[in-house]
Amino acid sequence: MSAVNDTNFNSAVFLLTGIPGQEDVHLWISVLFCLMYVISILGNSLILFIIKTDPTVHEPMYVFLSMLAITDLGLSILTILSTLGIFLFNSREISLDAYFAQLFFIHSFSFTESSVLLLMAFDCFVAISNTLRYASILTLSRIAKMQLVFVLRGVAVIFPLPFLLKHYQYCRISVLSHCYYINQEVMKMACSDITVSSIYGLFVTISTVRLDSMLILLSYVMILKTVLSIAFHAERLRVLSTYVSHLCAILLFYTPVLGLSVIHRFMKNSSPLLPILISYVYLVFPPLMNSVVYSVKSKNTFVRG
Repeated sequence: MSAVNDTNFNSAVFLLTGIPGQEDVHLWISVLFCLMYVISILGNSLILFIIKTDPTVHEPMYVFLSMLAITDLGLSILTILSTLGIFLFNSREISLDAYFAQLFFIHSFSFTESSVLLLMAFDCFVAISNTLRYASILTLSRIAKMQLVFVLRGVAVIFPLPFLLKHYQYCRISVLSHCYYINQEVMKMACSDITVSSIYGLFVTISTVRLDSMLILLSYVMILKTVLSIAFHAERLRVLSTYVSHLCAILLFYTPVLGLSVIHRFMKNSSPLLPILISYVYLVFPPLMNSVVYSVKSKNTFVRG
């Protein structure tokens, strides 16, 4: 039974959409998305190849960078099939199990990427404030433990949510305005009491992305304070320029998140296309730009080595 006709119990499928009202240019949009995905996958693969093959970059910063590249690859691979399937082949149906599996993996990788950005901010702070003790503080064993803890956190906090949502009764037409999972949109279609999921979803957001962003902000306030204490202006600029790429990665990841949050809470009468476009930016642009910026930076390091 199709999702449109199934209004009395859990739908067999959801119907995904691309960009509503732009169906006549979906083919051209698919070409653009395909190009961005290819650049993202190749760029992040290049980063991993360089870090693996060059012993001179086996340092904490590049260990964190390799994990960022892995999460970006994961996000790209998870979304490429549904995105290109809709825009290129008009393949819109997705089963409940496949949909909630996508929910789990996309959020797990997103939370892991947020954690990696936090670890990279911590790495920057240690490098600038404890230069002489940097190697003794961030040993490879400690880095591995921190990465494992944050990966487990991302998996653990999102694990119950698909099971909560799967047991709801969906009594509205299950046509979604995105080509991948949006938690709030699915919950609005449920005719069951969603209080538990709403509270738990808020807890997940606060304990992951919101907490990480606050700690990153605190880290950079302390970094800026340390940089401003440097006596020479040229040296201050040199140190700040070292962290430009990481600041770009942070802004690319958190700006769309903040934008979607503002729209859902304070701009409910805005154009329905705006949150859709921002959601595409959130999933496509960070892996794309990170791959471009960091692959060039890593390649230059490799050539100099």
